[in-house]
Amino acid sequence: MAHDDTSPEGEHYDYTEQVGHLLRKVYQRHVAIFQQHIGDSQITAVQFITLCALRDHGPSAQNDLVRYTAVDQATIRGVVERLKARGLVSLGPDPTDKRKVIVMLTTAGQTLIQHTTANALRITEMTYGQLNPAERVALVYLLRKMLDDMSQP
Repeated sequence: MAHDDTSPEGEHYDYTEQVGHLLRKVYQRHVAIFQQHIGDSQITAVQFITLCALRDHGPSAQNDLVRYTAVDQATIRGVVERLKARGLVSLGPDPTDKRKVIVMLTTAGQTLIQHTTANALRITEMTYGQLNPAERVALVYLLRKMLDDMSQP
């Protein structure tokens, strides 16, 4: 039997043209740019946004960090552990609920953010690549619109 890569309707499914595949490739490119240019070879993009979330929201429970960063619970646990091991965050009890653990930015974490923010802005520019200003606005608009669709049932 000959291999037929068309659907019953006669359409060819080219995975290289699918939005999920293209988003994944763009994200992989972004992560590579991030690692190359952030200025701290040990910090990952997810660790960086976790530090930024703590800077912006203050001391936070891990489930709050999941909400702020869109990183799943298992991953955020590992991220917090690695940041703690580097002295970039510390853990302490929640003043209102002693059973909860709060993640706090340390002085070293604040310093790392201050020293890498300019690099992070350049990384965003590099990720945009050849897109002109209107295309950049359109891309962000469309990505946000896709995310808004996710909140619908």
